[in-house]
Amino acid sequence: MESAEIRRRWLSFFEERGHAVVPSASLIADDPTLLLVNAGMVPFKPYFLGETKPPAPRATSVQKCVRTPDIEEVGKTTRHGTFFQMCGNFSFGDYFKEGAITYAWELLTSSVADGGYGLEPEKLWITVYLDDDEAETIWREKIGVPAERIQRLGKKDNFWSMGVPGPCGPCSEINYDRGPDFGVEGGPAVNDERYVEIWNLVFMQYERGAGDGKEDFPILGDLPSKNIDTGLGLERLAMILQGVQNMYETDTLRVVMDKATELTGVQYGAAHGTDVSMRVVADHIRTSVMLIGDGVTPGNEGRGYVLRRIMRRAIRNMRLMGATGPVVQDLVDVVINTMGQQYPELVTDRKRIETVALAEEAAFLKAVKGGTNILDSAVTETKAAGGTVLSGDKAFLLHDTWGFPIDLTLEMAAEQGLSVDEPGFRRLMQEQRDRAKADAKAKKTGHADMSAYREIADGAGATEFTGYATTQGESTVVGLLVNGVSAPAASEGDEVEVVLDRTPFYAEGGGQLADQGRIKLDSGAVIVVRDVQQPVPGVSVHKGSVQVGEVTVGASAYAAIDVSRRRAIARAHSATHLTHQALRDALGPTAAQAGSENSPGRFRFDFGSPNAVPGTVLTDVEQKINDVLSRELDVTAEIMSIDEAKKQGAIAEFGEKYGERVRVVTIGDFSKELCGGTHVGNTAQLGLVKLLGESSIGSGVRRVEALVGVDAYNFLAKEHTVVAQLQELVKGRPEELPEKIASMLGKLKDAEKEIDKFRAEKVLQAAAGLAAGAQDIRGVALVVGSVQDGTGADDLRKLVLDVRGRIQGDRPAVVALFTTANDRPLTVIATNEAARERGLKAGDLVRTAAKTLGGGGGGKPDVAQGGGQNPAAIPDAIAAVERLVVETV
Repeated sequence: MESAEIRRRWLSFFEERGHAVVPSASLIADDPTLLLVNAGMVPFKPYFLGETKPPAPRATSVQKCVRTPDIEEVGKTTRHGTFFQMCGNFSFGDYFKEGAITYAWELLTSSVADGGYGLEPEKLWITVYLDDDEAETIWREKIGVPAERIQRLGKKDNFWSMGVPGPCGPCSEINYDRGPDFGVEGGPAVNDERYVEIWNLVFMQYERGAGDGKEDFPILGDLPSKNIDTGLGLERLAMILQGVQNMYETDTLRVVMDKATELTGVQYGAAHGTDVSMRVVADHIRTSVMLIGDGVTPGNEGRGYVLRRIMRRAIRNMRLMGATGPVVQDLVDVVINTMGQQYPELVTDRKRIETVALAEEAAFLKAVKGGTNILDSAVTETKAAGGTVLSGDKAFLLHDTWGFPIDLTLEMAAEQGLSVDEPGFRRLMQEQRDRAKADAKAKKTGHADMSAYREIADGAGATEFTGYATTQGESTVVGLLVNGVSAPAASEGDEVEVVLDRTPFYAEGGGQLADQGRIKLDSGAVIVVRDVQQPVPGVSVHKGSVQVGEVTVGASAYAAIDVSRRRAIARAHSATHLTHQALRDALGPTAAQAGSENSPGRFRFDFGSPNAVPGTVLTDVEQKINDVLSRELDVTAEIMSIDEAKKQGAIAEFGEKYGERVRVVTIGDFSKELCGGTHVGNTAQLGLVKLLGESSIGSGVRRVEALVGVDAYNFLAKEHTVVAQLQELVKGRPEELPEKIASMLGKLKDAEKEIDKFRAEKVLQAAAGLAAGAQDIRGVALVVGSVQDGTGADDLRKLVLDVRGRIQGDRPAVVALFTTANDRPLTVIATNEAARERGLKAGDLVRTAAKTLGGGGGGKPDVAQGGGQNPAAIPDAIAAVERLVVETV
């Protein structure tokens, strides 16, 4: 049974049993404590934590997941992988243990003809938590599993929590016996390689307190309503249903390894080393495609770094297997063709995904070239010092800065006859991981900070947003926080967070900044609102200060936003939509939105592009936007189903989380996007859009910044003033300015060259006189002194070498000249071969001189250069050079 069919059967089974089918959320976690979605229940956390009401009492999904704690282990075994799909069914206060167990058994053991997976009941083993007699009884008495195939395990294996205070409960796992070829008998308690876990049923019935680890925390009591969270690993079930040894031989990964064989000639199963590389390539390329598909781009931080790291490991392992040219295009295409059966958006976004992946491959191959030079230098330094081990910090630098996998450093160092300080490298890597873990742990405490907001949400429900239709209105204070703590009242001067039952204030989101304004109470109290956020979904928190009077919970209020600010932001937001569409028209669908910020009178828009956008294209985009403004197109918003929005061609932003019902903003016949922000009513209200330019903000991501309306007009007015001033200076019309200014700059450059030439000739004219005036220090010709201030380093070097060349015969010669350039002392010293045989080396002499000047320097034995901070010390430096020459000879 193919993976796509496993997925289809799962969703169909639970939909037929009253579960709402929830599409997989993006891998970009909508959770500040997570880098990427790493479990099937992550999108459902707000429901389990009570932050928001679930859309239905029963739900099911097949969620994309990525876990990356042990990337280095991927490939070494057949069990480690980064991407996987978790099939889940969820109950929010509906059915509990008996329902979950019954559904699981029915789906697994029903025949294929009846829509099940057709597993043999006698091969299924069950584990339950130590004291969960209820679950054990259901399995034994209702389902009919023999007692000898039910095992009880402890808290470490069969008890679940989120790692923070909140819901928790016992688990029951379903395991499949793969037979004696995979190890000894005795059930999952004895051998989890033979008895592989395929489905975990979590019974959320308790609330846990604070504590560390999987076992060290108290159980505070029962939850008010009991929930179900189950997870079946699609890849593990595919392994069983397809009759293969491990997940790498299943349909969605085997095809990638087959393509790698085609590209390298290496057969899977031929040798352990190449098998490891094959598995790395298959896993990492698939994960890369899924991440790019969800809007992640390679970078040096966060999820971008995860993507960069796994892509480079995949490319490196292809090269280890003998690939010499680009390989990513072929591998990515295979993944899209295979996974596209389950996720059609991969096929739709093929061009964008390929563009990002190919750009990263090119960047890595360039980095390999640059990193190789660094490694060669490190090897040379190590050998010159008599060492045989490349230091761990050098290996870490190559890994952290150049993206060099440690195995690449090990191999290349071995080719040079060196080993690598792996323990030192591992120590630095562990320190980096520890810092990351400490940061992640600190972020998790954010759940505790959410409790006050959740209490308000539980009591008052979601905030009604009235800002689409009005800019002011009556409301009631339903929640109040002072210094982050719930309070019944707040006084004049207090910093507060206020929750209203209804509000015209837009909470920051979707790239749009929050509204500002005032909230007036019937008592006369006034709150100045500076920011509005939604720390808990659906609850708008107004942040500001009490300007006058006392604020109390339950008080009637009148909320009014700053209308001019709202209008300026709305103009910017509508202009962002126009810019997005115009860029897509010019560059293709790869110019997908990667972020934005809409503020009063200006906006920035981030989009995917492997290369800089030519100035001519940007000019065309700007003209197209302003043409649309002149067409006076109406801007409308409509609520519809997500499916209907997709059918209409509405554009969605990567990483954004959308519900079943979405708001679609349409600008005439030009643009249609999913958007919850505020907009103008007609494009004519924008007035003018001026693109200021574009720049790179990361690999494959560009940023356009722009001004809108009055701000754009003011910018152009200033530019016009500057142009008028230039016209007056160069006596030309506006269209003549580029040519006239270019001509002036050319003449200036030519004049500077003539001046440099004259200065150099004048400096070199002194060479003969300097050589003739050389001192004789015990047979050594010493020329030492100062030359004209302002002499550049290149001219000084030429003069020193010229003087050295003018000293006749085999006479030892030392030439040390000094000057002051840009208020700093500079020296160049040269010696000939006869002087070096007497022990006089330019580098030693320069270090002595530079130290006296308050600086440093260095170079080769025949010529060296240095400088310092104190020009007044030049006479002392000259004397120091003379003394060293005398002492040496």
